[in-house]
Amino acid sequence: MSELLSLLLLVAGLVLVVAGAEIFLSGLLATASRLRVAPFVVVVAVSGLEVENLAAGIAANLRGLDNVAAGTFLGGTTFLALAVPGLSAVVSPLRASLPPATLAWSVAGPVPLLVLAWDGDLTRGEGALLLAWFAAALAGLAYAGRILPGAPPRRRRFALLRMLAGLGVLSGAGEVLGEGLRRTVDRLGVPESLLGNTAVAATVEAEEVGRVAVPARRGRPDVALGNVLGTIVHFSAFNAGVIALVGPVELDSATRHLHLPMAGLAVLLLASALLTRHGLGRAEGAVLLASYAAYVAASIVVAV
Repeated sequence: MSELLSLLLLVAGLVLVVAGAEIFLSGLLATASRLRVAPFVVVVAVSGLEVENLAAGIAANLRGLDNVAAGTFLGGTTFLALAVPGLSAVVSPLRASLPPATLAWSVAGPVPLLVLAWDGDLTRGEGALLLAWFAAALAGLAYAGRILPGAPPRRRRFALLRMLAGLGVLSGAGEVLGEGLRRTVDRLGVPESLLGNTAVAATVEAEEVGRVAVPARRGRPDVALGNVLGTIVHFSAFNAGVIALVGPVELDSATRHLHLPMAGLAVLLLASALLTRHGLGRAEGAVLLASYAAYVAASIVVAV
């Protein structure tokens, strides 16, 4: 019976993800049209506001599960940079020439986190520094993307409400989908850092695939990629900073030597592919997916 419930939750979550992504995209384009800014700018600003990811990290931190907490922003960043665009590109190629400055800001996003956490912990003072960096990085990313194509004229009524409603549906969908996955994962006895950086990160961020695949299918690869890049900056600066402010985060050896540097390398790999290939085709998507699979395999080996 529990297996059937898990399957039903997975199916329901997937349906809600697609529906929420459609509503969110419609509202986002209408909001961008009303504000007369590029949709890339709007999606960068709002895409990373994922309460479920931040809540999971704070809850883990308060329970003394520091490396699960760190996994929500480290493993989450790796999942966003490799698995999400990789799977989306395999389904629907993401052909978009982003300004080099947007890619530079994205690569720079996790750098302060890598430097501050390299000694094995994140203090409250370092959390405050990350929040200050977040404001600068997000502003830089949004400003760099202002020259991208604008939104076509469309129905503007209730634009902001529709965008927020889509975000709400996506958040709920992610929770339902994540619960279906967690019911399986929770039965497995795995180390804390492995659980946080792979299983928890993937389940909490499962709806991101819909956020990227739907705009790509609708002919807005710039919005799809803006979703990924904006969320990476949110996770590696804002979420990490807030969680460290709640309580200092102590990192174990696996997190320091694998999950921390991998978060930065994953973003660099994604940005390199976008810069040299002017987007992501199915071949590039497959390479990103294979890279994520190799990372998961390495995580298991290190944990064992």
